[in-house]
Amino acid sequence: MPSRSLDYPVFDADNHLYETTDSFTRHLPREYDGLIKYVEVAGRTKIAVRNVISDYIPNPTFEVVAAPGAQEEYFRTGNKEGKSYREILGKPIRSLPGFRDPAERIKIMDGLGLDGALMWPTLASLLEERLGDDPVATHAVIHALNRWMHDDWTFNYENRIFPTPVINLGIVEEGIRELEYVVERGARVILIRPAPVPGLFGKRSFALPEFDPFWAKVAEADILVGLHASDSGYERYTNEWEGVRDGEMLPFKGASAFAQIIRHFSRPIVDTVTSLIAHGVCSRFPTLKFAPVENGSGWVRPVLEALEHAYSFAPHSFDEDPIQVFKRNIYVHPFHEEDPVGLCRLIGADRVLFGSDWPHPEGLADPITFVDDLKGLPDDDIRKVMGGNLAALLHVA
Repeated sequence: MPSRSLDYPVFDADNHLYETTDSFTRHLPREYDGLIKYVEVAGRTKIAVRNVISDYIPNPTFEVVAAPGAQEEYFRTGNKEGKSYREILGKPIRSLPGFRDPAERIKIMDGLGLDGALMWPTLASLLEERLGDDPVATHAVIHALNRWMHDDWTFNYENRIFPTPVINLGIVEEGIRELEYVVERGARVILIRPAPVPGLFGKRSFALPEFDPFWAKVAEADILVGLHASDSGYERYTNEWEGVRDGEMLPFKGASAFAQIIRHFSRPIVDTVTSLIAHGVCSRFPTLKFAPVENGSGWVRPVLEALEHAYSFAPHSFDEDPIQVFKRNIYVHPFHEEDPVGLCRLIGADRVLFGSDWPHPEGLADPITFVDDLKGLPDDDIRKVMGGNLAALLHVA
């Protein structure tokens, strides 16, 4: 049972499902057999992409996982005792049926006091970086994933669970085709990796005019664009500074002091949001709605300051005031350990989204306790953050 009951709808912007071992392959065309597979290594099951074993997720079968909220106290207060990562995570648990089945997840949500939730994939965040030099294969795997997601979860389960199909834009026409596929099947939100898009001729921002045919379709569909934290490929910069060759991002393994500091700057989402505004896509399509999720909010004030500075010195470089663009087009999900009240005062409560990261260990074991971090806000603002804003973005009455 939740720690309390709220007398208004609660919509969580950051819930997760755990993929099954056939999620990438069930609908993958035969010519891609073996592209994604599970292999045994020293008695443990690992995922391999193009015959390269990945440790991105330590246990990609998700049969055993960390308990929801296992790291909550760690993120709130730090690690003054110097505990190891395994000590912080504590004892693992067997996966619950609700981690993989929407009917069972509804029962869990009822117990947690959640009326609705976005449902992000977990393992899928490794795909695009590891297939980056093959846009054709990337689109094939992403489409297979979305077909699996629709099979097992739908894109709108009882107007309460809203799974987030992935859109890759390596080939713009394929991205448009995938968008049309998921919208026709009821998707209310899509997931785009916050990173430059690898294409046939190199990487580039998806906010450039080349992608306007896609964004026109997004604006027409009036669908929310989620920018969930992912493997954005930025590990290469850390590797260069640390003299490491070809090391992959390992989000669930202890990082070096340098990597810990660099991650704090949230460069993938900083660069992504800056590009959305500075490259003008939010001005060309002012009704677009972007939601950076599980990226925290510590980056927001520095970005706003940078936008203000640039605009004051070079207003002719912008289509309109970039601060106003941010406050019009961007919806931010703050971490529970940050200052959501300060964020509401900075960008407005109608642009802030509650999210618990349930059932991941980094999040909240009892999601509804996020409301405690909103003390000091007017009741109407609290209602917006805890559910009203997201429900409106999803067009849920």
